[in-house]
Amino acid sequence: MDEKSYYSRLVIILLMVLCFGVIVLQYICPTSDCQLLHLVSLSSRLGSRAPGNRMNGAGAGDPYSSEDGALVRFVPRFNFTSKDLNRAVDFNIKGDDVIVFLHIQKTGGTTFGRHLVRNIQLERPCECHAGQKKCTCYRPGKRDTWLFSRFSTGWSCGLHADWTELTNCVPSFMGSRESQEMRRTPRNYYYITILRDPVWRYLSEWRHVQRGATWKASKHMCDSRLPSVSELPSCYTGDDWSGCSLEEFMVCPYNLANNRQTRMLADLSLVGCYNLSVMSESHRWAMLLESAKRNLRNMAFFGLTEYQRKTQYLFEHTFRLSFITPFTQLNGTRAASVEVEPETQRRIRELNQWDVELYEYARDLFLQRFQYARQQERREARQRRLQERRKLRAKVKSWWGVTGKAVFKPTKEPPMTEQSPAFLEEKQADAGQTLESETEGQVNWLEDDDSETILDYLENVEQWR
Repeated sequence: MDEKSYYSRLVIILLMVLCFGVIVLQYICPTSDCQLLHLVSLSSRLGSRAPGNRMNGAGAGDPYSSEDGALVRFVPRFNFTSKDLNRAVDFNIKGDDVIVFLHIQKTGGTTFGRHLVRNIQLERPCECHAGQKKCTCYRPGKRDTWLFSRFSTGWSCGLHADWTELTNCVPSFMGSRESQEMRRTPRNYYYITILRDPVWRYLSEWRHVQRGATWKASKHMCDSRLPSVSELPSCYTGDDWSGCSLEEFMVCPYNLANNRQTRMLADLSLVGCYNLSVMSESHRWAMLLESAKRNLRNMAFFGLTEYQRKTQYLFEHTFRLSFITPFTQLNGTRAASVEVEPETQRRIRELNQWDVELYEYARDLFLQRFQYARQQERREARQRRLQERRKLRAKVKSWWGVTGKAVFKPTKEPPMTEQSPAFLEEKQADAGQTLESETEGQVNWLEDDDSETILDYLENVEQWR
């Protein structure tokens, strides 16, 4: 036998021993970390961090663990159902579905609105031309828009139309653009919005008004009529309120900046629209707050200005659409540059007490939705890894002609007793299967068999006490 033939046979024998060792390890420790087959699923684990299998432009590590360097430990205050938390929708951009953006002033809605028309990966991207404020967002193969927003359809229902105006206006507006055949098929309208911390939103609106903004073109339509001058008086005389001080802005009792987010998200017809004589002020705002919470909870999606990356993630998760470039957290706003004394901030919070309560509710729901979506994503990734491992096991069996379940079996098995490791292992496996079957379809926040999910959850959310 020549030396070349000898080394070739030696290499073949070593490869056979290695393959046999892999098979033996697979069946000796099928659920532990010693499985070499875990290496096969490493790439899928690294590639499933966000919708679209990408890192959204972030570096190594979890890009959602903190934002703005100041994400405090989140302790949930409200109990929500799985229906409230799971907001993924079957959005059909090729059919009749429409996304309706409710744009509240000074919440970062302009930036988000531009993302919708310029930054989404679409089969037929929106056509945006320099010098034009609106873009054409048609569906693939149709001359029909899938987006109702400032940058696609303009202020078709009025400048910064609120929930009451949009829900009454959008269906009729979209219907007027359709043919008689299309009108027979009902559309699905998915309402979305962006909220912001009430104090900083209030300060931002003051600075905007101080520079001359008025929003006089807002209709405030409610119950098919416009409010009278006595129902909605003005805080200033003249063309605008430019140059007003913060004190002047705060003392006007008719200032629509006060609790603007609550009013714009509520159904105003429940409280007689802008007629303040229908009920007491406290009763009126309590009803508006509950209505705003209910509408916000039932919306397909809402984001928070303070959590840009999580806002992007939840939008992508909800609509199964991906953005081209990641959102960025900008802190250099005009409101952030305003130095406000603690006492003034306290007064602003009092003026916006209903917005403060709404924002706390929204923030709690937003972060719980984020955690729920992340854990759902991890469960799906784990299922994909398990399927890949099963396929690989089947391939290995076919390669070696294995037909039975056992590949390595001792010549003599010790008797199984209640104290034997085999009995305890089998008992634990049965208990795990029983627990899995009992909790199927329920919200499972902490899963014992996924340490990554537990760590990810505990990183931002503490358990209810």
